[in-house]
Amino acid sequence: MPVMSQSNPCLWTQLPQSKPSPCDRYKHACCSYDGHVYILGGRENSCLRDFWRYNVVCNEWTELNCTGEAAPEELEEHSMVAHEGFLYVFGGMLDSAYTKWRCSLWVFDIAKQKWVHFQGKTSSPQTQMPSNRKAHSAVVLGSDMLLYGGLVDMKGSLQDFWKLKFDTMAWSLLSGSKQGSIGPGPRHSHSAMAHQSCMYLFGGLKGLREQRDFWRWNSDNNTWSSLKNKSGPSRLMGHSAVAYKDSMLLFGGGRCQNSPNNYLWRYNFTSQTWTQVPVLLGSMPPDKIHHCCIGLGASYTSNTSNPCSELQPRLLDGKLRPFKNKCFPAPLTFLGSDGAIELETFSPDKCLTNRILKQSLELDSSKECLMGKEVKRIESCLSFENKAFKKQWSCTEEDLLQEEEEEENISQHLPDLLLVLGGRPCSTHSPISIWQMTLTES
Repeated sequence: MPVMSQSNPCLWTQLPQSKPSPCDRYKHACCSYDGHVYILGGRENSCLRDFWRYNVVCNEWTELNCTGEAAPEELEEHSMVAHEGFLYVFGGMLDSAYTKWRCSLWVFDIAKQKWVHFQGKTSSPQTQMPSNRKAHSAVVLGSDMLLYGGLVDMKGSLQDFWKLKFDTMAWSLLSGSKQGSIGPGPRHSHSAMAHQSCMYLFGGLKGLREQRDFWRWNSDNNTWSSLKNKSGPSRLMGHSAVAYKDSMLLFGGGRCQNSPNNYLWRYNFTSQTWTQVPVLLGSMPPDKIHHCCIGLGASYTSNTSNPCSELQPRLLDGKLRPFKNKCFPAPLTFLGSDGAIELETFSPDKCLTNRILKQSLELDSSKECLMGKEVKRIESCLSFENKAFKKQWSCTEEDLLQEEEEEENISQHLPDLLLVLGGRPCSTHSPISIWQMTLTES
């Protein structure tokens, strides 16, 4: 058990899923665009080919088309990134005599809601491009996608480093497969994320051995730098990392397939230090490996080229618009088993207000809110609203009308939260597991 460093705590909650929704899975790919989360493929009992879009605010899933000549096959341990209205999927094909004859890059047009043939410089047999692989990493940096490493059956871990220019759809090799070259070396099942003009890579597998090294790629001078990791995470594979403000958040993974953990680490780019983020009492995160992490809200996107970075929260009277906390239709069981509903709220000044509501309370004939005036009195202390329940419970008809009017622009009001989707252990034939994490900040 690693030593806990001093840091502000975080709150974990599980989001219940209703049908239709994708089944629970691992080794899938996720990315976010314009307030929605997209999920493709992965494994349940076998390799999957389904494609879904998740509305975070409404907690609603929509299955998208994943058939046709331009659509991908069943994929696992692939990558998916978003850039200017398109999703780019790479790798993950099952090894067969068929897969080596086609390019392992697919493009989804978000506006047209269909898979399209990408137009790139790939018609010539001499054109360089990465081969099919699994468990690689892909990040968006500016107008480029950077792709590192991966695993090829019978060959093992790769260490080639590629760049795809979205403007021309042309590939170029940034560094090859020479042993002993400066950089992470052969690697798969690692994490990678982008911050400003750099890509950061942590851990993963080098062959069969787990790693805990930490690397930075600087796109300004095209160089690798090894970063200190003395007080950071131990050896990990199958973990996930995202950018948050001036830091990197790294969650889950494990020493092997059967030893997932639930540690949340934070690396500060300014001080170049690691801290393990403590958890608020009663909100225990799940052990996960081969999951996906998605950061939503301005703090997760302001330092990257993610298109959501343009969706800054609106200002009302010079203040950030808060997500209002309303009614909950079911007990938050992770906070206790005594039959009571406990609501925990917090704000940047670390306020933590608890209210106990007995299950015997019900909506009265006037449809007043379960929380009543009590919520309004502490509303300034709330940081987000789980709107997943608004379909089942509503405070007033006026509130419903207001919510409908705001629905189109709701992605601009997303709070800062981290979603953990799927991963092992997973439940067979159950809706996908989704946990949300919110950090308290001083």
